[in-house]
Amino acid sequence: MIGGRLERGVLGVAGVAGFIAVAELAGRAGLVPDVLPYMSDVLVAAARLPLEAQFRADVLATLTACLSGLAIAIAVAVPAGLLLGTVPFVERSARPLVEFLRPIPSVALIPLAMFLFPAGQDAKTALVVYTCSWPLLINTMYGLSDVDPLARDTLRSFGFGPLAVVLRVSLPSAAPFIATGVRIAVSVTLIVAVSVELLAPGGGGIGAFLSLAGSANRVDRMLAAALWAGLIGLAANLLFTAGERRAFRWRHTRTGDAS
Repeated sequence: MIGGRLERGVLGVAGVAGFIAVAELAGRAGLVPDVLPYMSDVLVAAARLPLEAQFRADVLATLTACLSGLAIAIAVAVPAGLLLGTVPFVERSARPLVEFLRPIPSVALIPLAMFLFPAGQDAKTALVVYTCSWPLLINTMYGLSDVDPLARDTLRSFGFGPLAVVLRVSLPSAAPFIATGVRIAVSVTLIVAVSVELLAPGGGGIGAFLSLAGSANRVDRMLAAALWAGLIGLAANLLFTAGERRAFRWRHTRTGDAS
């Protein structure tokens, strides 16, 4: 198991190093447009960005919107999923509305969010909540459908009410599916936040930093900030995936995905 992870890590590092080398050689050979800087210049700019107080403040602004939006989405979508997953009448009534709203791209709602929430930070948080709520809601409902009916009937036979059955059986059984929904939501929070910041840079953030670098024609700083955004997203996904595997090791072992 450890050897497999180490091998995947080594191969991943080798792939990234190979891409950087190819991009650098292509730039030196004149195979890419002159407006694009060499990969080595981008890496140097990326190494210097954390030393700038403004960049650190922009990263903090983006992460604050992501974390607060994700927390609100969990607090709203998980109870809503529990309600829809345990009360068939409510689920049948709300299903058309869910299926109508869920496919709407969050990017298409940026102008509406900016109109409703003039403060850039509030608009980012609102759209993060909207985007993260759907995977949390759907995964919670799907997890409830996978609950062992025998366990629920056994608890009911001992006189436990519907709320106790949900809290003692349904919610623990659906927890791995909810965690999967959170992991999916984590992967999109940064995309939504940066997208809003690009169109509404007044609230700061990585997107605002990209806009400012673009207006100054500093392509190297633009690519360096984009590189940091990717690294932050990768780190968040890896950390949450590791936490999910540790918390639900029994499920990964049962499904044969313990590696």
